[in-house]
Amino acid sequence: MPEVRARRVYEEVTPSDGRRVLVDRLWPRGLSKDRAHLDEWLKAVAPSDELRRWYGHDPAKFAEFTRRYQAELTEPERSEALRHLRDEANSGAVTLLTATKDLEHSEAEVLVRQLRSA
Repeated sequence: MPEVRARRVYEEVTPSDGRRVLVDRLWPRGLSKDRAHLDEWLKAVAPSDELRRWYGHDPAKFAEFTRRYQAELTEPERSEALRHLRDEANSGAVTLLTATKDLEHSEAEVLVRQLRSA
């Protein structure tokens, strides 16, 4: 199983992070690019603005958000970005980063599940 995890982008870098990929569409507030220590910002894999606004990080909507987001991940650009993440994960540890406070109900968690089940 690929070594993939989700973490908040504001947390300190750890040696076990491996490749650090920001999966949010918007840049995290108050964070400098130097402090983020990113290897890549993969906006193409993020949920659409419409879906992100509809969800509003409401845990009660997470199951439906997951279903809709997984459908979006089949679109060509997002599918290619997901394939890229899968390739990275098959090459070594990958940490998917998000600014979201609730990691358990985030797009990063949906992506972790997708990548681990591949």
